[in-house]
Parts: sequence; structure tokens; C-alpha cells
Amino acid sequence: MPKMPVMRAVVEVLKSEGVDVVYGCPGAAILPLYKAMEEDGGIAHLIVRHEEGATHMADGWSRTTGGVGVAIGTSGPAGTNMITGLYTAHADSVPILCITGQAASDKLHQEAFQAVDIVSIAEPVTKWAVQVKEAAQAPWIFREAFRIARSGRPGPVLIDLPIDVQKQLIEWDASIDAPLPVAKVEPHPPRVEKALDLLLAAERPLILAGGGVILADAHAELVELAELLQVPVQATLMGKGAMDEDHPLYAGMTGVQTSQRYGNASFLESDLVLALGARFGDRHTGQLDVYREGRTFIHVDIEPTQIGKVFGPDLGIVSDTRLFLRAVIDLARERGAGRPAGDWAARVRELKATLTRREDFDDVPIKAPRVYKEINEFYGPDTYFVTAIGLYQIWGGQHQKAAKPRHYQVCGQAGPLGWEIPAAIGVKTALARTEPDAEVVGIVGDYSFQFLVEELAVAAQYDVPFVLIMLNNEYLGLIRMAQDHGGYAMNYEVDIRYDEHGADNVKIMEAYGCAGRRVLEPGDVRPALEWARKEAARTSRPVLVEIMIEREADTANGVRIDDVREYEPVP
Repeated sequence: MPKMPVMRAVVEVLKSEGVDVVYGCPGAAILPLYKAMEEDGGIAHLIVRHEEGATHMADGWSRTTGGVGVAIGTSGPAGTNMITGLYTAHADSVPILCITGQAASDKLHQEAFQAVDIVSIAEPVTKWAVQVKEAAQAPWIFREAFRIARSGRPGPVLIDLPIDVQKQLIEWDASIDAPLPVAKVEPHPPRVEKALDLLLAAERPLILAGGGVILADAHAELVELAELLQVPVQATLMGKGAMDEDHPLYAGMTGVQTSQRYGNASFLESDLVLALGARFGDRHTGQLDVYREGRTFIHVDIEPTQIGKVFGPDLGIVSDTRLFLRAVIDLARERGAGRPAGDWAARVRELKATLTRREDFDDVPIKAPRVYKEINEFYGPDTYFVTAIGLYQIWGGQHQKAAKPRHYQVCGQAGPLGWEIPAAIGVKTALARTEPDAEVVGIVGDYSFQFLVEELAVAAQYDVPFVLIMLNNEYLGLIRMAQDHGGYAMNYEVDIRYDEHGADNVKIMEAYGCAGRRVLEPGDVRPALEWARKEAARTSRPVLVEIMIEREADTANGVRIDDVREYEPVP
């Protein structure tokens, strides 16, 4: 076999695994990899301003493409800066690969400059963290890393590369190499039969579409089964977009925060829940006794240890969600088991039409639900949205509509502030070849905006246009609400306004060579969105629409799905 630099072999592996762009920050301990990328020229690279930003860009790329996003950093603090991104991807089952440089192998025990045991640090928030100790292992370790990241419940991996290992030559022939196969997880037929029996016997069944439906690209099968058996469908926050929310069988979201009134009501009237790739997160279930009472649960998940983690279902099935849905559909058709539109589906539609929340506010300061009304009316179903954590995530879950999978992206379990800007960069660069004109919109809070605001420089440098819609209450709004309604009776260190408008976010945008506009009146929201769309297209850079909203607003919330408190009058 021909001999080549080991990092050149690694670059060949990356390309064959579908990697067309990476996000990183070069440093002395990772330069052999950068040299190989420069000589090859087949992988684009964006220089980030913070390694956490690189991980969130890789995350956004992965959520959009379904592939494995790649972030690169040097040794020491570069790797430790990546931990939040690894945790985020791990929590939301997103396959990304972080590559770190490392001090020379013979110096690791001597407290060498920027030498840290990043493998041990990363192990709790990765599927696999490994240091390459022999150069000949490197391409095989990278192949295995991609296989692990994609297999079962997807997730992040980390590969640590000592500088001396990166400089070696190995025997490698890329022309006879290929990605390692990923095993399909098929359902056990008797359990498929039992699941169908339970579905057909139920009077008021629901399908709960979790993030696993989107990860498995199972949205078409989800709709097919729902229509065949006339079973209403709900989504978790991570499953948002698995079914078009205007579909007559869509039954909303259940939860104590990100939910609809009709979603909770439909769930409480159900007698069976078929949960597909869902975690039963605590903000979805609320108190488990209320959530479970009177209901049979079927839990389908590709990861065996997820079943029974929160509570024991009546029937557990280990399977890829798409393969399970295909098996149930085929079995139902074989039996001739369809179900005409009946009273239960009609009842869910009645609840959906009547148990709503107001959005048509004309108040000044602007009320947040009005912002989402404008967003829903202005943007089409092909728009890609990213959003993170705070009151605006809850308002988004309650009011924003999603029509397609992978078009509503949210950091669900970890909830890191600052996720939106780098994630939007990852989404937009992921679409560069397939949908170059697709609109990408980040919905941000005023506090989260400032966490990784420096990544605006990346978007400006590489001409990555997107729109940021900021809901600015000049507060840590979610924490203020928790202080106020969580039994603490305080409003302490959550007000971040220090003059008439706090930070001037429009000027911050301008400092990075971007544009922004502040909105004070509800009637000016749509014109601002129209301006932002044109300005982003004209400049090929991010554009901000900063909307000043009611400062001390509360979202509907509670601890039980049958007792969610509403803070605004309901229709």
C-alpha cells in the first residue's frame, strides 16, 4: 500500500463520510491536520471565534443534513471549551465529531503546555472519547467514530490527536476504503403484532412523535399510519415538525411549559399512547401520576436502556422508529385493519379549534404571542428555524407552527445559552449546496444573544446570511418567573437593563459589519421582517430584528398537565 501522512488519510476518511465543511480554530497542536486539509482542498473550513461555537455549528449542520458534523480545536482549553457543545449534542441525540489536538505523547505526564486529559473530561457527554496512540490506528478510529456516532441513538464522539502521532506516515489506500456499515435495528415481530392489537383495541389512542421520528426520517410513515388508523398525533419539543401542524390529525403538544391547551386536554382524554423515539422529559410529562393515570403506554426506542428509564411502559419495543412504523403499517394492511374517521379524531379537532391562546394583542410594549403570530404568517413552511432556551423557547413551543422535519431546531435537554447564532451558521452552511436560497431564522433572547455573539464575525467573514429575531425584555425572564412563582418571592439579579435600552444590540450588529433594526410597536413587526429578509439577501450577512417586548411577562406553566396556569385571558 502507498505511504502517506496520517492526517492526509484522516482527511480522506472525513470526505468519504460526507463531510464537506468543518468548523474550527487552528492551534499549534493540531496543525498537521490543518496542513492535510490545506493540501487536499476538498473540505471547506470556517474559523470560529470560540470552540464552543464550533460545536454548535457542527450541531446545526448535523440536525439539518442528518450527517455527522465536525468541529476542530487544538489542545487544552480548546477541548474544554467544546464540552458544552458535546453535552448539548449528547442530550439531543445529535451525531457530531470533535477533533482535538494534544501535546506530544511523551509529555502528557509532565504537565506540558496546554496538555489536559480531554478524553476523561469528555467521556460523560459523549458516546465515545478516545486518544489515538498509534498512527496506524487513526483512520480506523475515525471510521469507528463515525459508525458509533450514527449507530443506535445517535450522539457525539471525540478524538484526541497527540502532535507526534499526527506527524507520522502510514500505509493507506483511500481507493479501497469505505465507511463502516451501521446495523439496522428492526422490531421483533411479536411485539409489532402486540402493538397493533393495542392500537386497534383502544378507543382514544394517540401517537407521540419524539425526536427519534425526525432522526430516523420517519415522518412519511408517521403520517401514513396516523391516516390509516385515524390516530391523532402529538409531538414533543424535539419532535416538532414531524407532522405538519395544520394536518387535521395533529393534536398539539402536551407539557407543563411548551404545550398547547388543546394538546394537554387531548392527552388527558386519551386511553393509549404510542411513544416513538421520545424521552418522556420532565417538562413534557409533569407529575408522572397525572401523566400516566388511565393510559396504556407503548414505548418504541432504538436505545434499549431508554425504555423504562422514566417509567415502565406496558409494552416496550426496541427498534428504529421508521422500521417499526413500516412494520405496523404493513401488518395493518395485511390484516385489512383500517379505521374510518370517527368520534375521537373529531373530538381532538374540536379541542384544537376551541382550547387556544390569544395572539392578536395590540399592546405596547409588545406581547410575545403577537410576535409568533407575525412569524407564523410571514414565513413559509420551507423556512429553517433555530431557537434555544428561555421564555422565548416556551412561547415558541406554544405558538410557533412547524410544517416539516428538521426545519424547527431547538436545543432541548441541555438548553445552552448562545446556541442560536452558531447553530444558524451551521444550518445555513449545510444548505449551501442543496438549498442555497433557503431562509434561516434564529429566534433569540437578549441574554442568550450575548453569550456567543462573537460568532457573528464568522458569518460576516464567510458571507453566511440569516435573520435573527430577538425578543428583548431586558430580563433573565425565565429565571425571574421561577423566582416569582417558584416559592422564592424575589426578583433578584435578573434585571439586566442598565440604561434606557440596556445593551444597544443594533450597534453590536453594526460593529460586526451586519445590520439591525429595533421594533417598539406591534404594527411594525411585519415591515421589519420584510426589511430583514431583503437586507440579509442583499448583504449576505446576518440581520437583526430586535423586538422590545413586555418586560415582566409570564408563560403558561405548571407542574401537572391537568393544572397549567394561564397568565393571559384565554379565548
